[in-house]
Amino acid sequence: MTTETFSVTGMTCEHCVHAVSEEVGALDGVTSVDVDLVAGGTSTVTVTSEAPVSRDSVAEAVDEAGYALT
Repeated sequence: MTTETFSVTGMTCEHCVHAVSEEVGALDGVTSVDVDLVAGGTSTVTVTSEAPVSRDSVAEAVDEAGYALT
């Protein structure tokens, strides 16, 4: 198992948390997604997976949810 932490901007509420968690959680090998919401600031998204997940894959999933990796 590997755990990586990413910074995400644009999130403001629990709906945002759900959207990002759903998109990132759908990536191959991801076993859990934990979001520390900082409304209007930079939130922390911690991804646990069976093998390392590429930053590009996470960025694409976060973008699909409507937010941006920093």
